[in-house]
Amino acid sequence: MNKQNRIPLYEALYKHTSTNPISFHVPGHKNGTILHKQAKNIFQELLRIDTTELSGLDDLHSPEGVIKEAEELLADLYQVEKSFFLVNGSTVGNLAMVLSVCEKDDIILVQRNCHKSVLNALKLAKARPVFIEPEYNQDWKTATGVSKEIVERAIFLYPEAKAIVLTYPNYYGMVYDLKSIIDLAHLQHIPVLVDEAHGPHFIIGDPFPASAIQLGADIVVQSAHKTLPAMTMGSFLHINSGMINSDKVKDYLQMLQSSSPSYVIMATLDLARNYLATYAKNDRAYLIREINQFKTKLKTIRSVKVLEYPDSQGDTLKVTIQSRCKLSGFELQKRFEEAGIFTELADPYNVLLILPLLKEGQEYPLFEASRKIQDVLSELPCHSIEDEYPLSTGEISELAVPYENLSNYEKIVIQFSEAAGKVCAETIIPYPPGIPLLLEGELILEERIAQLNQLISAGARFQGGSFLDKNLITIFRTN
Repeated sequence: MNKQNRIPLYEALYKHTSTNPISFHVPGHKNGTILHKQAKNIFQELLRIDTTELSGLDDLHSPEGVIKEAEELLADLYQVEKSFFLVNGSTVGNLAMVLSVCEKDDIILVQRNCHKSVLNALKLAKARPVFIEPEYNQDWKTATGVSKEIVERAIFLYPEAKAIVLTYPNYYGMVYDLKSIIDLAHLQHIPVLVDEAHGPHFIIGDPFPASAIQLGADIVVQSAHKTLPAMTMGSFLHINSGMINSDKVKDYLQMLQSSSPSYVIMATLDLARNYLATYAKNDRAYLIREINQFKTKLKTIRSVKVLEYPDSQGDTLKVTIQSRCKLSGFELQKRFEEAGIFTELADPYNVLLILPLLKEGQEYPLFEASRKIQDVLSELPCHSIEDEYPLSTGEISELAVPYENLSNYEKIVIQFSEAAGKVCAETIIPYPPGIPLLLEGELILEERIAQLNQLISAGARFQGGSFLDKNLITIFRTN
């Protein structure tokens, strides 16, 4: 019997609940018997496995039984040295992996279009980040990944760097030549940390790109819940080389994660691993057919364009629709929602759809969705769009004010029009995707203000930026 057919944690939880145990322990819903009457029909069955560290159910922070076995099966599937279940999302994984490789004032090379959790980790560590600007794809009108050439230049300028933190793929499923960058970093004995939140399914192989793990990254964090059948906040962390101190990683995970981890989330991680491990060639063929039929239908709509990846390299589960009408991506998203179709994100130009990782015979209303999208867009006339504010590329930069000095300066609020050249005193994040547009402590570039104005006009949502609705931004008074 293939050991990957086991689902040890889920099986242990199922066995426990099948005995109809009487709970005199936490949580207070007592195996789903004590519930608000309005929620009973939805939650009661699920909460039967929402338990705690009982005999036979192991302990996430010191696993010796079924959780240990489940994590070992995960490591075996991904062919890594060690894997961890995460119940606080990829956020906690990013925090732990960054904190485990650096200390105060250590230089860390960081891909500029990283998730906010990476920046929070650097701030907690009081590290010295050096930001590497990603390339910009004119057709997609979005930042992609970093080039080998700019990483090589960054390493030359900062040979003492303790690590490089990269994002792969980007939110839209676009990839880049990560292997060359990993090889380059390893020549200088620099560990490569990868936020692969959107790529836990890449190990399936064709038609998906290679995983950062397969390409040799030293530590990788994945959001299992984004594309695998796992609950929200369920994620994986993989240690893939001896350049990473696994004990340090484990210590930080114990500090940063809940001491009462969700067994429901962990069970879905165990199930998601098994789902992926049993994904077969016939499943891939079925998935490709379903997605191609869906995209073919969308391509008949003249008012939008279905974007294709450069060199056909990207995540097949991501479909990006670009406006070819007078509506912005945000406005298209709103119209889709009015028709009952809820997408992952929108930007001024695009709407992103994340498709399910189907197995053969599984049904999903892709045809119905394509028909509804066609109905929504059928009357819209075509209209060319211009990219007014592309981001610059080729930049390597540091914070103007180090993290540890931020509290030394007074904060003041000024008009956008006066902000270029000043030091930003707040982090402003369009959400989703959670990639900061402006960082606390960095010099404000004129093009960032232009992009901020564009996003506000188009209807973007933000985290941070207390006075954006008044066209005001907070800066540090540095002179």
